[in-house]
Amino acid sequence: MADKELKFLVVDDFSTMRRIVRNLLKELGFNNVEEAEDGVDALNKLQAGGYGFVISDWNMPNMDGLELLKTIRADGAMSALPVLMVTAEAKKENIIAAAQAGASGYVV
Repeated sequence: MADKELKFLVVDDFSTMRRIVRNLLKELGFNNVEEAEDGVDALNKLQAGGYGFVISDWNMPNMDGLELLKTIRADGAMSALPVLMVTAEAKKENIIAAAQAGASGYVV
């Protein structure tokens, strides 16, 4: 059974998408959800600690989802954090790049 107190960070530059993911998580019983509008914003929040799961878009300004994923995996304090990539990018090379960078999952 999943810990309903698990703290999620939803990262997407499109506020409507963040709201959709937040609502889906809420329907599943997860109410501890915060948002970030890009990878830079996400890293600032993640470095404060306390998050148990990241759901990130791929295409964002300032720092895209792949760079965010690589940065998380390179940081000893965050390297084991589950990261789910959610994107409209169905290109095989993107899926491979995300897997090689250590994505926990990839949803198109």
